[in-house]
Amino acid sequence: MKLRALLTLPDSRLELVTGRDGLDRPVRWVVTTDLPQPGRYLRGGELVLSGLMWRSGPADSEAFVEELAKAGVSALAGGLARGALPDDLVAACRRHRMPLFSVPEDVAFATVTEEVVRHLSGARDLTAVLDRHRRLVAGAGEGAGLGAVLDLVTRDVGLRCWVLTPTGRVVAGPEPPPAGGELAHAFLTAPRLPHPHDGVTIFPVAAETVPRAADWFLAFEGDARDWPPEHRALAAELAAIVALERARLDDRLSVEGRLAQELVRLVVSAAGAGEIASRLALAGLDAGASFTAVAASGRPPLRPAEVRAVLGEAIPVPRPVVGLLEEEVIALVPVPETEKDVADRIQAALAALAPGFTDGGLAVGVSDVVAAGELRGAVEEARFARRLAAQRADPVCVVRHDELATHVLLLASVPDDVRDMFRVRLLDPLRTYDEVHNADLVRTLETFLQNSGSWTRCAERLHLHVNSVRYRIQRIEELTGRDLSRLEDRVDFFLALRLG
Repeated sequence: MKLRALLTLPDSRLELVTGRDGLDRPVRWVVTTDLPQPGRYLRGGELVLSGLMWRSGPADSEAFVEELAKAGVSALAGGLARGALPDDLVAACRRHRMPLFSVPEDVAFATVTEEVVRHLSGARDLTAVLDRHRRLVAGAGEGAGLGAVLDLVTRDVGLRCWVLTPTGRVVAGPEPPPAGGELAHAFLTAPRLPHPHDGVTIFPVAAETVPRAADWFLAFEGDARDWPPEHRALAAELAAIVALERARLDDRLSVEGRLAQELVRLVVSAAGAGEIASRLALAGLDAGASFTAVAASGRPPLRPAEVRAVLGEAIPVPRPVVGLLEEEVIALVPVPETEKDVADRIQAALAALAPGFTDGGLAVGVSDVVAAGELRGAVEEARFARRLAAQRADPVCVVRHDELATHVLLLASVPDDVRDMFRVRLLDPLRTYDEVHNADLVRTLETFLQNSGSWTRCAERLHLHVNSVRYRIQRIEELTGRDLSRLEDRVDFFLALRLG
């Protein structure tokens, strides 16, 4: 069928917004998606239906339409719960010569799909295909959740499947659940996906659009290498449905999400204790409890919304309040009285995700445990610790509150050029000497300081005679003009080594 035929469908009632000169384009199939980058699931000639859940600003409209144009899509049909289609989406469609239709708010995408497919196919099994598609859409969009979709896949195709998060939490799937932690580790560390592992095959949900540490994944029973092509196509279709459901479940626009955002902003703006206590109660938290503040930011390509998702998933205690301040994510974490070291648990949970950041990374600061009335100071402490973490190159770097009371805090406040000059002046003569003479002076110096200047313990650690250690220390002093019997010179060398 051609695009102009869409304007005659009685139940769909589509209206052309722009692209009249493209109405003779053929329509090969119809696809519903709210993925921000759906190109990998498209083959060309599709009518794409979208509820615009991927859009947060004009730049998103440009990127989405450009992706459709590159994939050879015939047209886009958009629908919103209320209001007209955004002007920036219309402009992007005009720039890329992409015909755009408007779907009335009282018309379901399933209705449009059924009418288009009825025109496209006269196959005898059309009723079964439409029924299956309708049940998939209903399962993902009407509150039945992913469980209904996975049950349908098991019943119709015979494939058991689970949806999991990168921490190993099972989102949906049949009983009994698999070993989530083991599968999550396999998902994060697999050299490529899909990946067979211990009787299941792991598929990404968002594929290459987000880092694995911020993605969900599918675990299908069996080895996908033995599947027929239609089963692989089913896996791709199911991944798209899971991505849509995950976006629908995003709490940023929910009442709880808005309350969390407002609470974080109140804390940062130094609101009164009474106002903060009332907002904590609205968020379902006890104002008499203790809290830890966590601040996090991502290195590109990790985006703030993905950092928020990672932090909300990784914090191993219930009901954290998570908000976004520009590019920084702030979490207020209630700490149970029985919790000994919540910072240690957060650090361990995030460290487990490190293999999933092949590009970019995560910088995290964790405050001390405080009362509700001290939350503003805790947030500032966490944000400063996060800035220290951002200076390090680790894929996931967590700086805890106790590091802020050490020399680390002083080093972080020194400009980079001063730090470099300080390190070079003290250590470069030793490194140059080591390269020429293979003398190991830098390691000797570090071991000497670690053992508080004890000749005997240093010699034992290095498996040297004490006289050899004395000779090396003397050579260090001659090359640098410093005296390692002086406390101030020992401190300078210690700091230079920490900077190096």
